[in-house]
Amino acid sequence: MPVEGFKVDVNKAVGHKFSPSKVNCNRRDFILYALAVGVKENELKYLYELDPNFGPLPFYPLVLPLKGNGGDVNLFKERSQGEALPGMPAYDPNKIVHGEQSIQVFKPLPANGGDFSLEKTCSGVYDKGSGMVIETTMDLVGNDGTKYCTMVSKSFVRGYGGWGGPKGPKATAYPPPKRQPDVVDVVPTAVNQALLYRLSGDYNPLHADVELAPKVGFPAPILHGLCTYGITSHAILKHLGGNDRSRFKSIEGRFASPVFPGETLEVYMWKVDDKDPNVQGVIFAVKVKERDVVVINNGYATLHKNTSKL
Repeated sequence: MPVEGFKVDVNKAVGHKFSPSKVNCNRRDFILYALAVGVKENELKYLYELDPNFGPLPFYPLVLPLKGNGGDVNLFKERSQGEALPGMPAYDPNKIVHGEQSIQVFKPLPANGGDFSLEKTCSGVYDKGSGMVIETTMDLVGNDGTKYCTMVSKSFVRGYGGWGGPKGPKATAYPPPKRQPDVVDVVPTAVNQALLYRLSGDYNPLHADVELAPKVGFPAPILHGLCTYGITSHAILKHLGGNDRSRFKSIEGRFASPVFPGETLEVYMWKVDDKDPNVQGVIFAVKVKERDVVVINNGYATLHKNTSKL
């Protein structure tokens, strides 16, 4: 049932540009994130600051909107809602789940990290009946004006639909080819994976609080969607991009079902032609092995081509 009296003024909300927010990161942040998404000890270029090829995983910026400008634990409610969105009534932040995510990388982050600005715009609010989708577009910009990446996030707020708003545009479909995948990577997650990943900046209690999770519809704390996303992005880069961070261009996908820490992920990858002849397209899907449940679907990534490796 929709929340009584809840209605968004879409004309006020969509297109609103928020005040730029300051974010920062350093080598320790890069290492912690790499560990949290399952990078192993034989990939020291992501884990050891004195490795001659040290640098961050190229999709690391995905954690910065919630991490913010500090190194301490923060309040998820404050970071997730932040500056008020005009036309948006108050809603329960515990009802938020990650719906879709994309990132397009224009330039790798400096190996030492630094200070950056997040320029955020509300690019859509959609009524899906059972809930509401809030789409935000964020550009990560350096102090010198360098644009490092663009991230588009779609958050699904359960129970806040049915107010008569726009349904939203039809998404591009990326059905897997009708053949065996080129690669399947099997990645066990640890039972404490969510507790480790949250240290990168996403302190949503849903991923740690065993009493809260049942109250919001889950039998136990779930793994962050962006942790599964990071594990998947790393698998694609490692197996199809020569593990060369400079070749990573973009990734997008839809979160279809939650993952519980300790479950095993299966990342299915198919190489496909992209409309840009200079990049390799990759259609992907992710399943939980134990439950045979798809957890990320409609996935598509691009890698800059290097004909000596592909």
